[in-house]
Amino acid sequence: MDELLLDSGHVRAVVAAALTEDRAAEDITTLAVVAADAFGRATLVAKEPGVLTGLDAASAAFTLIDARCRLAPAVQDGESFAAGATIATIEGPLRAILQAERVALNFLQRLSGTATLTRAFVDAVAGTRAVILDTRKTTPGLRDLEKYAVRCGGGTNHRRDLAVMAMIKDNHRAALARAGLSLAEGVAAIRKRAPGAPVEVEIDLLGELEAALAAAPDWVLLDNMSNADMAAAVRQSAGRAKLEASGGVRLDTVRGIAETGVDAISVGALTHSARALDIGLDFEI
Repeated sequence: MDELLLDSGHVRAVVAAALTEDRAAEDITTLAVVAADAFGRATLVAKEPGVLTGLDAASAAFTLIDARCRLAPAVQDGESFAAGATIATIEGPLRAILQAERVALNFLQRLSGTATLTRAFVDAVAGTRAVILDTRKTTPGLRDLEKYAVRCGGGTNHRRDLAVMAMIKDNHRAALARAGLSLAEGVAAIRKRAPGAPVEVEIDLLGELEAALAAAPDWVLLDNMSNADMAAAVRQSAGRAKLEASGGVRLDTVRGIAETGVDAISVGALTHSARALDIGLDFEI
């Protein structure tokens, strides 16, 4: 698994855009009723259990409003917490804490939701060879943060973007056929254009596997196949390519998929359907 690293400059840029969107610096309520010289302390509290992600983004939300804000974490990214747990405390100007509150919580809640869902999938396949992969089904502009959340949950990042790994999907295969080219010729063209880039080929029928393997990709994606067919694909491939299972994977089905012997299982829901966790901010009076 990749290290739990995230570019701090990128985080601050994304958070700054969110604060601008919220017009936090123009907060009518706070500027009208809170004195400019009022300082205080607030606590971020978990209302339900989960896996934490998003501390850097939350901290940036407060400090971008006012550099005097200080966030002290009680839980670190990637760590589990219980309902009622204190996640962090924030000290600083009350105006800044109130202006940044919603943006900070949005990042914490959504990213922790992704990490928590990922951890559930990872735990569900424990003891098998399969790793849990994410996909490119991410929120526009938040991909790196969401893929970081997957890592915090114990998952593995698949391809970040279209330039780091090639994937010949069904529509690409249709384009190859229209041009009179074979799958093997398509793989060869990719390797000529991007030497060293991993290549994956998608199939949705067991009968297509041998032709896919003959093209010598690094990965074969088994799309929406039955567990029986995936187990047969594992036996037939005999290690000639890594096998990824994909398509409608759920928590109640992922264990059975893993037990077919596939190398990886991709789950789009980690980033496109994770529920935001309930985390609140309470002032200490």
